[in-house]
Parts: sequence; C-alpha cells; structure tokens
Amino acid sequence: MEIRLAKSYGFCFGVKRAIKIAEESPDSTTIGPLIHNNEEINRLKNNFNVDTIKDYTEVKNIKKAIIRTHGITKEGFKTLKEKNINIVDATCPFVSKPQNICEKMSKKGYQIVMFGDINHPEVKGVISYAEGEVIVVLNEKELENIKLGSKVAVISQTTKKFDDYTKIVNYIIPRTKEIRVFNTICNATFENQEAVRELSYECDIVIIVGGKNSSNTKQLYSIAKHNCADSYLIENENELNIQWFKNKKICGISAGASTPDWIIKNVVEKIKEINGIM
Repeated sequence: MEIRLAKSYGFCFGVKRAIKIAEESPDSTTIGPLIHNNEEINRLKNNFNVDTIKDYTEVKNIKKAIIRTHGITKEGFKTLKEKNINIVDATCPFVSKPQNICEKMSKKGYQIVMFGDINHPEVKGVISYAEGEVIVVLNEKELENIKLGSKVAVISQTTKKFDDYTKIVNYIIPRTKEIRVFNTICNATFENQEAVRELSYECDIVIIVGGKNSSNTKQLYSIAKHNCADSYLIENENELNIQWFKNKKICGISAGASTPDWIIKNVVEKIKEINGIM
C-alpha cells in the first residue's frame, strides 16, 4: 500500500507562533485551551508547567495569562487587565483581523453577518467587538427569515470552507443596497482544504489527524469524506484500525492546523507497521 501525504497539512503559522509563545512563558495559564489538540496541551503542561482554565471567569491567583490562539472576548481582556494580570497575547493574527473588522464596520453603521459556529470560541470573541448584535449563520438558509439592513458587512470564521462562504455572500448581494465582504478565511486553512480535496480523489482511504473538537480538522474530514467514503478522523495512532486498510492500495494522510509533527509522524509509522503485517 502506498502512503501519500497532502501537499499542505499540519501546524499553521498561528499555531506555531502560539506554541513558541507558550514555551517561552513557563509557569503560566492559558485562558481556554491554547489550541485544539489535547496531546499538545498535555505536552506544554508536563514540560513547561503551562496550565489551562476554561475561561477568564475562572481566573484566581494567576500572575501570567496566555490568550489562546482563538482569542477571547473584549470583556475577557478587560477583566484580566482590571485584575492586573500579566497578559501574553497568543491570539492568531488571522483571528485578530475579523475582530478589528467587526468593531470598525459596526461603528460605521454596518449590520454584521458572520459565517461561523456561534458556540466556537473564535466566533464568541469576534462578535464581542461589535457595537450591537451580530448575525451568525452556518449557511445561507439561516438568513431566509432575517431582515437585512441597507448596509451589510460580511466576515467569516477563519477555518470555514471558502465555497460555503461564497454561497452566503451571493445570497446577501441582491437583498441589500450595500455590501462589504472581507476574506477572513485563513490562507493556511484554504491551502490545507485544497490539498486534501486533491488528495482524497487519488486515494481509496484517507486518514485525517487532529483534535476532534477542532473546526479546521473537521472541515478537512468533511472534504475527504465527500470524495472518499473510507475517510477517518483520528487524534493519534492508537485510534487506527487494521481493518480499515484491507484491500487498500493508496492511503492519504492530512492533519489539522493544530496537529504537531510528532503526532503525524507516529501515525505514519503505525500505518507502515500495519501495512507490513497485512
């Protein structure tokens, strides 16, 4: 069986930056998981004593706080400052961008529409910067019963599919007088999605490696599954099932933006081991 890695996969710029910041800030606490990968979070805890709390409301006796890659709410920042906590901001620059756009455009009187998951920490942080309510939707159908204003600004969660974002924008265009569209989808996300789309057409099994609570990893899995029925999402090599590989000729591998190289390497080595005994 041949093993093929996607042309683009794994750690993105924002995650690499956040990991480096955490490693250079030992004995600190992240506000929410730094990234969506439990094994890397555990590594930082064990090697650098970087602890994690759920959110800023749980802050107690903390001297140094690291802001997660997904950012936190405007209120959260304010609370940390009021408590005189040393703030180390590891918010991904691609996440800071929609935060700034949301604040700026809402002040100019634009109704904000955001493509994203309302329960995702990135989205919660972004919409907290708006003056007034933000309409958050997962698809264009959710806009059917919403009255749009005459001026609309549209932004996206950084890890969403570009094609789905385009559908929402195209729905809004004929229903408002003025629209401002901002491409806030991360370049690395787009490149990884295109790479797994191409890879999944070539393979008869695809393994996606990453946190199961990671939005960008789930997007990669969705794309792979659409093109290759035998696609699987795993967090580490221990979740591989030898039965998946029976009669398979080409195995494709990709990984989410929060998946470290050492986990990907372990998965590749385990698949090689499985291939050797089949």
